[in-house]
Amino acid sequence: MSDLLLKRESFNQAPALEQFKDRTVFQTQEWLAFVAKSQNAELVVAAVMDGNQRVGRFSGLIVNKFGLRILGSPFPGWTTNYMGFNLKPSISRKDALLALEKFAFRDLKCVHIEIMDRFTSEKDFSEAGYRYRLEPGFEIDLDRDEEIIFNSMTRNARWSIRKAIKSGVKIEVANDVSFADDYYAQLVDVFAKRKLVPTYPKTRVQSLVEHLLPTGQLLLLRAIINDGECIATGIFPAFNDVAYCWGGASWRSHHSYQPNEIIQWHAMCYWKKRGISRYDMGGGGDHKRKYGGADILVPRGSKSMFPIVEDARNIAKKLIEFKQHLLGLKIA
Repeated sequence: MSDLLLKRESFNQAPALEQFKDRTVFQTQEWLAFVAKSQNAELVVAAVMDGNQRVGRFSGLIVNKFGLRILGSPFPGWTTNYMGFNLKPSISRKDALLALEKFAFRDLKCVHIEIMDRFTSEKDFSEAGYRYRLEPGFEIDLDRDEEIIFNSMTRNARWSIRKAIKSGVKIEVANDVSFADDYYAQLVDVFAKRKLVPTYPKTRVQSLVEHLLPTGQLLLLRAIINDGECIATGIFPAFNDVAYCWGGASWRSHHSYQPNEIIQWHAMCYWKKRGISRYDMGGGGDHKRKYGGADILVPRGSKSMFPIVEDARNIAKKLIEFKQHLLGLKIA
């Protein structure tokens, strides 16, 4: 039986993030403020208590859906990776999940929990009685020499990077708010290829830049051709020892320049030079395999107070996907 409990506190009262080796950029105050604004959500930070001792912390946000309170850490659709817990190594994540259930349902009056924690295992979720599904991804080891990282890519990826360089593509680090305009216009073009529309508005990109760029934890890249035209963009946050790919976009009409591959390569080199040792590409997809990353599978867990809530959540997800498809057909 777990003796752990969660005690809600303000961000400044909760145990400092720097105490924990498992901290991520998605648990920082700036990122949580970004999500709270973009989702109209209520920030939740809690100390994980073992008796009178603070042994960890939890970060998440509450949203209201159909009059019901839902705790996400994170919730799908927030364009946010791993949140969940920061714990001392000796603390059981299964026990933390059991404590979270009581905290969410009893103290926060929520009816559903979603959590994706980089260090919580399938076994932890299963033994704590959570449902879970595995989210695929790729992680690249940046501790190796640049030449080794480059040669770990497929032949086609290396050829694309060399071609971009020969074609005169230049990579520019952006520090201006207009970056969101470039990125989002290209993102609309990316989705239009599949007769879809982006899953989030431009204001989300603007809010991300507003909150994270001043911290030095956000890399914004533009691929520029000789006449100064921006043909591709990429967004790469980093914190602790991990960088992430938040998003990338490009004009379909300029794919012959191979801008996406050189942006990825530049992001790896940029963060490597700043002491980052791992690059998480932010989800799966065969187009990411060419960069030579190792396959990872991270469980995303959920638990509902009532079974009908889980069913309603799945139905709502399908309705959103259907609406996105209809909007894409309308503007195609």
